[in-house]
Parts: sequence; C-alpha cells; structure tokens
Amino acid sequence: MADRFRVTLAQLNPTVGDLVGNAAKARAAWAEGRKAGADLVALPEMFLTGYNTQDLVMRPVFQQAAMAAAEQLAQDCADGPALAIGCPWVDGDKLFNAYLILKDGKISSQCLKHHLPNETVFDEVRIFDVGPLGGPYAVGDTRIGSPICEDGWHEDVAETLEETGAEFLLIPNGSPYYRNKMEVRQNHMVARAVETGLPVIYLNLVGGQDDQVFDGGTFVLNPGGALALQMPVFDEAITQLDLQRTPEGWRAVEGEKAHLPDEWEQDYRTMVESLRDYMGKTGFKKALLGLSGGVDSAIVAAIAVDAIGAENVRCVMLPSEYTSRESLDDAEAVAEALGVHYDYVPIAEGRSAISNTLAPLFAGRDEDLTEENIQSRLRGLLLMAMSNKFGEMLLTTGNKSEVAVGYATIYGDMNGGYNPIKDLYKTRVFETCRWRNGNHRPWMMGPAGEVIRPNVIDKPPSAELRDDQKDSDSLPDYPELDAILEILVDQDGSIADCVAKGFARETAKRVEHLIYISEYKRFQSAPGARLSPRAFWLDRRYPIVNRFRDSS
Repeated sequence: MADRFRVTLAQLNPTVGDLVGNAAKARAAWAEGRKAGADLVALPEMFLTGYNTQDLVMRPVFQQAAMAAAEQLAQDCADGPALAIGCPWVDGDKLFNAYLILKDGKISSQCLKHHLPNETVFDEVRIFDVGPLGGPYAVGDTRIGSPICEDGWHEDVAETLEETGAEFLLIPNGSPYYRNKMEVRQNHMVARAVETGLPVIYLNLVGGQDDQVFDGGTFVLNPGGALALQMPVFDEAITQLDLQRTPEGWRAVEGEKAHLPDEWEQDYRTMVESLRDYMGKTGFKKALLGLSGGVDSAIVAAIAVDAIGAENVRCVMLPSEYTSRESLDDAEAVAEALGVHYDYVPIAEGRSAISNTLAPLFAGRDEDLTEENIQSRLRGLLLMAMSNKFGEMLLTTGNKSEVAVGYATIYGDMNGGYNPIKDLYKTRVFETCRWRNGNHRPWMMGPAGEVIRPNVIDKPPSAELRDDQKDSDSLPDYPELDAILEILVDQDGSIADCVAKGFARETAKRVEHLIYISEYKRFQSAPGARLSPRAFWLDRRYPIVNRFRDSS
C-alpha cells in the first residue's frame, strides 16, 4: 500500500466552447504531472467545455462533441497518471454536470453533481439533471471523493463519501469571483474538513467568461481545517501536492501559501482580467473609448491599458461648447500619463447639422433633455464609426450608480461592447482611482505611478451637456445615492429599510422609481465585470414592464 500520493493541481483558464484548445491545456497539464511523477492530474469543474456554458450545453451536438473530446483525451493520456476533468455527460435522456476520471485509455469513473445551484449567475436546475449521492473512485489503492463545486457547500455529499470509504476530498470548482468570496469558500471547506476528518482540496478555475471572472485561489486543508497549501488568485498555475499516509489517515504535506490581496486589489484585478479575457476570447486586439476628463472614463482607460497595453488603446476626446477647459486638460493629462493614442474630435459641426435637420420639426419647442442627449448620441455614433473603421472594440464607461438609475443615454454614452466598471459604484470609482495611483503590480501592463491626476478625482462630477451642469442637479450626492442603492439593489431592501438608515423617504422613493424605469436601458446595456453577488445581468433579473412601487 502506497504511503504517498501526488496530485497535480492544474488551475487553468479554459474558453467556453473551445473543446480542442481546452483539451490541449489538459494534455499539457497531464504531461507536466507525468513528468513530476503524479498519481493524478486534476482539472476543475466543466474544464473541457469551459464554464459557465449556460444554454450552450443543452445542444445535443455540443454534448456529443464534448463527450467525444473526453474519450479522445482518455486515449491520449493512457500512459501515465490518471486525469480528472469536468465535462457534461449524457446518460439516456439525462444531462449531468460530471467529473470524469480518465485512466488506462478510457473513462474509468464518473462523479455526477448532486446539488445544482439555482441562484445568482447559475441556472443549473434548469439545465442539468440531479446526480445521485455516490461513493468514491479509486486511483491505484487510494479512494478519492469528488463533490463537484456546489456539492462541497453541503454536508451530505461529503459525509456520504467519507462513510463509503473516501480517504480525501478533491472538490473541482467553477466558482466565480465576488468581493470577499474567498472567506465564504474557506468557511465552507473548513466545515467539510472538520465534519469528515479528511483532507480537502479545493480546486478552482481562473479566467474571464462574459461578466464572470473565475479567480482561482485553489487551496488545501488538512483535517480540522488547517491550511496546507494556497495557490495564487487569478493566475494560471500548476502545483504538485503530496499527500502522506499516517496512522490517522492521509495528510497533505505543507506547500507554498500564496499571498491573498485585499478587496481593492482583487476588484481591480477582476476588472482587468475580465476585459483582457473578453477581448482575447472574442478576438479583439485593440480598444477605444471616449475620454471626457471625468473619473469614470479615466479609470476605464487605466483598466484597458493594464489589460492590453497602451499601444492597443485609443482614447478620444469629443468636446462640445459645454466642455470646459479643465476637462480638456484633464483628459489630455490622463492620456499622456497612460501613454495611449489620443484623438481630438469636436462635435460642434455635427451637432449643428443635426439641430438644423430637426429644426422644422422642433419649431416652437424649448430646448430640453432632447438636445442634451443629441450630444451624447452623436458622440456614440462617432465612436462606433471609429470602432468599425479601425477594428477596435468600443468600451463604455458607466458606473453602477449610473447604470442603476439610468443616468446614461441609451444609444449614446451607453454604446460599446464591454463595460469594465458596470458593477462599481461611483464612490468606489473614486477610491479605485486613488488605489491605482498608489499601487502597481506585475500583471498590470500600464505604467506605475500617478496615472489619474487628483483634479480628475476631486472635481464635482458633470456630464457637461449644458452650462454649469453637475450630476448633483439630477441625483442625490453619490455617497447618499450609493448607500440607498446598496439597500435597494444589493440587499433587496425596502423603502422602510432606507428610512430606518436615516434617509428621507421621498429620496428613497425617487431612487426606487429611477431603478425600475431604467430596466429597459440595462436590458440593452453592454456586459461588464461582475464584482458583487447582485451585479446587473444574471444576478438580478427584473421585468421591463413593472408597475410595482414599494409603499412601505
């Protein structure tokens, strides 16, 4: 009976639908494990197809292609360690989220996910069938239990595996980031280690997929919950984990324990990785954005440069007669600090042409929001023209506060393919700018030092669509607005909850009204990096037509 067992933990970044590319990554990890003398090479949940597949995995042709890829991978990896990999699996008329154990040229075992998440970004109850509570699988003379992701958050699957002979738990995950989620994961895994008395290996994906970023952070716990190994967050990594048989059972040999950054760095890294992978996996090499001199476009420019490099980012200033000299100077200063290409495209002539065209229709009517929105929509038109001409993906720059209350012009400044700050409230935008000015990391492609000068952060926010305009003319001040939004959006709270926190009822009611009437805008908005469990898209799904208003 062997006294040591080596697992190669492959924390890698798949691409949804890229069966060939994902299989190649799996083969490379397996080869590295074979070279290291591993007994088992392990990859995360649904790695072969990428994750979150959503309804793609319901297509029979995709299911068959995935299973064929798994069978071919088993043949390719016959001479060496066993390979564990996530993949959908069809049995009769049932579709499962499965974890396949490949060895000796075939699929030797299958673990089928039992607890299917049906909250936040997950719809697995609608997509997959429930797998039975099962026992462990054997690799050599070692018996391993693999609860799949959500299964690890419930005690019944782990306890069943322990009771049926599992000697340690290897839990493959496709767990996307939200702020401070690592603490939640570790608490659940400590519970499993304590309940079962077994070592627990928590193996997670990395990489961006649409709005989600899988942040890795694979870790290993010994019985009782002591941390034995911590892999880095966000980075692809392959690590060898040794387990040693003792009189008390298997124990993980202590390994490297990577530093876990604070929430500000993890949020910023998520926005960078989300944009980098969204562009890379959709084939875009370059990006552009309108740079207004304001804080939102400045931080998006910094994120873009850190994600894909200054040489691949175009910033465009599109001033009107309402654009201040201060904004022009601030935008130019940000562009210069970041080292990006900077274009200056005044909109006065185009705006005049549109106004003249509409003049006969609008005769006798006062100027109002219509004329303000024409400016924004003209900018959107010009930016989209540049995007088409140069093959550069347009980034939109609305923060979560604006997205929540509709303080944005549809078909104007909402134009774009991706929004890195869509889930970042305005008050956090300010602090994120300060964080970026004071911090630089190796994964950032942009320059170190102050890239967003203080005036950009400190001046009163303004859309500059009319004389002396300020955001506070139309909205509560952002600290108040964001606090109310956190209650109504992030906490699903009530008007009464807002009042209990000290906010005026009429202010809370007004914010609630703006949230509801802006749903149609969000329905048409660009995807963006998910930073919280209540991001706008899959986390929060509301009807566009909705007459409910809270009377509490």
